[in-house]
Amino acid sequence: MKILSHGEYYGSQNAECSFNGVILSKYTYTAERTDWHYHENPYFMYVLQGNMKDCNTKVNTLCPTGSLMFNNWQEPHYGSKHSEKAGGFHLEFEKQWLKNNGVSLPLWEGSQLIQNPKLHLLFAQIYHEFIQSDNYSKIAIESAILEICTTLCDLKQANLIENPHWVKDLKELLHYESHSLSLNYLSQELDIHPVHLSRAAPKYLSMSLGQYIRQEKLKKTLPLLLETSMSLTEITYHAGFSDQSHFNRVFKSFFKINPSDYRRLVKKNF
Repeated sequence: MKILSHGEYYGSQNAECSFNGVILSKYTYTAERTDWHYHENPYFMYVLQGNMKDCNTKVNTLCPTGSLMFNNWQEPHYGSKHSEKAGGFHLEFEKQWLKNNGVSLPLWEGSQLIQNPKLHLLFAQIYHEFIQSDNYSKIAIESAILEICTTLCDLKQANLIENPHWVKDLKELLHYESHSLSLNYLSQELDIHPVHLSRAAPKYLSMSLGQYIRQEKLKKTLPLLLETSMSLTEITYHAGFSDQSHFNRVFKSFFKINPSDYRRLVKKNF
C-alpha cells in the first residue's frame, strides 16, 4: 500500500506553503478514484469545490463542498470524485510539530467528518490567510491551528462524558432550523426547562448557545460563497440570518472581511 509523504496528495497541486512543520496545499482532484493509501502525517481536507467521498475500512463518507474531513496518518483509505470538477485545501501537521506544541498524539486518533461549526470557521480563516498571504498570515495561521487543537481537545473531553439524550436532538435543531431560534422554542421542543438548558448546553457544545447558533449559520454560508451563484441576499435567508446587514456584521466579526469581498478573494484563486 502506498504511503504519501508530507505534502503529497493525489491530484494536481495549485499552491503550497509550509513553515515550522505545518504544510498547507490546494489541489484539484483529477482521478475518479485513488488507490488505497495512507499518509505520513495527520491532515484536514476542506472541500472547496465538487463532491468527494472518503472511504476507509470502516465507513464511506460523502464530502460535498464545504465539508471538513480529518484523516489520521494510521488510517488506510481512498478517495473518489462524484462531480465533474472537485478541489480541496489541505492542512497537514508533521508529528514533531504536535510534540513541540504540546499536542497529545492520541488526540488525533480516528478519521472523521468534522461537524463542529467552530472548527469549520477556524479552517475557513486559515484558508483565507493562505490565499491572502501577507506578512501576518503565518502568525494568524499558527494561532488558528493552536485554537483548532484546543477545540479538538475540549470536544474529545466532552465526548468522554455521557451525553444526555437531548444533546443530539439539540444539535439537529440548531443545524436544520433556519428561522430565528429562541430559548423557549428549544426548551419546548426538547422538553427541558430553559434554565437547565442554558446552563447545561455549553458543557456539551463547548461554547454558549448563542455562539453555536451564530457559527452554525456562518458554517452554512461558506460552501455557498465558495461555489454557487446564489446572491448574498439569497445566502442570507438560506442560512437563517434575519437580514443581510446582520449577516455582514456576524461574518465580518469572524473573518475581518465582508462576505462579498471574501467571495471575490476566494473565487479569484479558483
